[in-house]
Amino acid sequence: MASIGEILLNTLSPDQQIRETATTQLETAASGDFKQYVVMLCQELHNEQSQARIPAGLALKNALTARESVRRGELSTRWINIDEPTRNQIKALVLTTLGTPDIRAGVVTAQVVAAIAAIELPLGQWEDVIRIMLQNLQTTDNTNLKQCTLQAIGFVCETIHRDILTTQANNILTAVVQGARKEEPSEAVRLAAISALYNSLEFVEENFKREGERNYIMQVVCEATQSSDVQVQIASFECLVRIMQLYYDFMPFYMQKALFGLTVQGMRHDNERVALQAVEFWSTVCEEEIDLESMKEEAIHSGTEPEQHSYNFARAALPETLPVLLQLMAKQDEDDDEDDWNLSMAAGTCLSLTAQCVGDNIVAPVIQFVEANIRHSEWQYREASVMAFGSILEGPSPELLVTPVSHALTFLIGMMTDPVIKVKDTAAWTLGRVSQSMIDCIKPDVHLGPLIEALVRGLDDSNRIISNCCLSLMNLAEQLEGEQGPDSPTSLMSPYFDGIITALMRITDRNTNEAFARTSAYEAISIMVTHSAKDNFPTISALSTTILDRLEQTIAVQNQMVGIDERNTHSELQSNICSVLTNIIRRVGKDIAVMADRIMTVLLQLLSAASKHSTILEDAFLAIGALTTALEGDFARYLESFAPFLFNALANHEEYQLCSIAVGLIGDICRGLGGQSATYCDGFMTTLLQNLQSPVLHRNVKPAILSCFGDIALAIEGQFANYLDVAMSVLQQACGIKAAPTDYDMIDYVNQLREGIVDAYVGIVQGLKAAGQSPLLGPHLGHMFEFLATVYSDPERSDNLLRSMIGLIGDLADSFPGGDIKSGLLAEWVTQCLKEGRSSRQQSVTTKEVARWAKEMVKRATM
Repeated sequence: MASIGEILLNTLSPDQQIRETATTQLETAASGDFKQYVVMLCQELHNEQSQARIPAGLALKNALTARESVRRGELSTRWINIDEPTRNQIKALVLTTLGTPDIRAGVVTAQVVAAIAAIELPLGQWEDVIRIMLQNLQTTDNTNLKQCTLQAIGFVCETIHRDILTTQANNILTAVVQGARKEEPSEAVRLAAISALYNSLEFVEENFKREGERNYIMQVVCEATQSSDVQVQIASFECLVRIMQLYYDFMPFYMQKALFGLTVQGMRHDNERVALQAVEFWSTVCEEEIDLESMKEEAIHSGTEPEQHSYNFARAALPETLPVLLQLMAKQDEDDDEDDWNLSMAAGTCLSLTAQCVGDNIVAPVIQFVEANIRHSEWQYREASVMAFGSILEGPSPELLVTPVSHALTFLIGMMTDPVIKVKDTAAWTLGRVSQSMIDCIKPDVHLGPLIEALVRGLDDSNRIISNCCLSLMNLAEQLEGEQGPDSPTSLMSPYFDGIITALMRITDRNTNEAFARTSAYEAISIMVTHSAKDNFPTISALSTTILDRLEQTIAVQNQMVGIDERNTHSELQSNICSVLTNIIRRVGKDIAVMADRIMTVLLQLLSAASKHSTILEDAFLAIGALTTALEGDFARYLESFAPFLFNALANHEEYQLCSIAVGLIGDICRGLGGQSATYCDGFMTTLLQNLQSPVLHRNVKPAILSCFGDIALAIEGQFANYLDVAMSVLQQACGIKAAPTDYDMIDYVNQLREGIVDAYVGIVQGLKAAGQSPLLGPHLGHMFEFLATVYSDPERSDNLLRSMIGLIGDLADSFPGGDIKSGLLAEWVTQCLKEGRSSRQQSVTTKEVARWAKEMVKRATM
């Protein structure tokens, strides 16, 4: 039998079979005697004579933590179940190992320390680990120990929730800032300290509020940007980016004194990674100021004062930052991979954010740059000028952009024939931006024909150009839809529709999907169909036949797929085809009936061939949902064959998105079939109630389930009386769920849940009224009004929720006109609610109309 050292080294073997065998041996050892396994790994990691220290450390870390939360919980439990003396022995040994002469082993050990701390600190255990590591820093001249200890502290800060470390923030901050000072002789220690500081920034908020401490932190970080070590410079600029994100309000003094000059200088740095972080700093400034402007507009709209104010750093710095950004955009390399984030891309992104931030001020200097370089002999400057032009189309006022865009359009279309692929690609992207946000500049009699011709020609170019041409065509389809929307007999795109679809279908014929060209083509076809006019229906009819042929072909060859990559590619192709089919069904509506049998046959075959966890299930269900809506009552003939798949999806709690789509499909079926759906409602209601009780099912599905009760009630009307008491009991329980004021995720969820509850009540009230059975609601009216009053008094309620509530109040008043609920309707909160719906500036036209109707219903019921 091989030794543990040999097995560990084999996990790094280039031979896959040896590697897999070694991994299996380690897993067997871990499941057999976990305590002995981790002790053995720890000893191997500590043994300075061992050649297997690195894989031992990695195996130990992987035995303690995992990315997936459920697995992470299992590993934590397994560790805690080891007796305390053994755990203490391991912890002491790994802390000692931090000072090893082998720096690589020390770094892995730092990860192990953090993995153990992540388990124990939240449980109130190993509370002295930070104190011990800080003591290491204060009492040693061992550079390796200082470096690895700082890395361990950084990993702990990165891994553990801020609240657990807040009490030790002062000591941690003192230690890491001490290590980051320019007086520190070791740049490796300084780098570890700066990285640890980055990870601790979030929980040192109280320290940052104190001017003296803040000044010292900022001084140390700013000095580190001037280090002789490039890695320290990169880490310090990363720190400045994070500080700007977290502590924008404290930045005016430092921007004026240091950050402005340091970051502009950093953008010009010879090392691309340093320059990237300096550019990222200004992107972050813009993002913060865009958010602050949005918050200001919301505050003005609601008649309040914004909590924070923008200092307009981006506007003040524009004369210095803009010329640098424009020059950096011309630093492309012909061999740059389009998926690699480089300085040119970063500068282009920063320019786009700057335009959104400063608005009109950016237009004149960028147009000047474009005019000077768009005919440049070096392709980099041509490409940069086109990119710059496209990057400023969002932010400045459209009126200011109309003239330059109109003048540039013909030239931009011509650049689709540039000899350099990257220039053509950026030209296609910029034309997409124009067609999205400046559509009025595209004159149908001047630009549209040449533009579409250039884009269609681009579909025969390289894969990277195809995606941008597809995007431009999608934008044109959306923006140039006929004036009457789906009812338009024709549109500006109609004359080009056949040619565009033919060109896109050529792309979808490909066996490969390089640069997602095939996927982009299918997406473009879907959008073209969705926004088509009625005179394009003959082409869509022919397209539907071709699409069904292709879907049948994919099913026929499905079992021939081998290997994960091939299966994934095949599944993606099926999803693309299904999406087009779904959009065709939605577009032609009831006219799809002539093909319905064939469509349903193919979709049922697709469902039969798919595995339980296949993503194609979701796409097939969406297509069936569209067919249900189109056929309405005629879908009944397919329900018996489809029902088993539907119930399987409802029971598939692990795939909650599929389950959610299945819940929505029940609503589609009930709306389409009306009373015919009653035969299946026992099964629907039983399954939905079971899902509400499931501890496994994702909570986001549950609001949709409650809303579905309303769809069922509305469809089967009086027959819902069979389910009324149990449904109202479940809804009453859901009414009691509340969110803490600071738990924003829970606030959003509660709003969704309440919207689902109100939707259910609306459907039930309307369904029973239609059957003349409103009196059955009598025992439940009290808690319904109590719930509505609670929701109205909640300042976090959404506008959608208010509109739904007002509609429900109107439905209740309409259902009980004889005064049975007069006392409830005369409550002060009802009057205020209806008044807010009618008169608040924040409310939409739809809400105001609903509120006026509800007021009339209440007036009748209370006379």
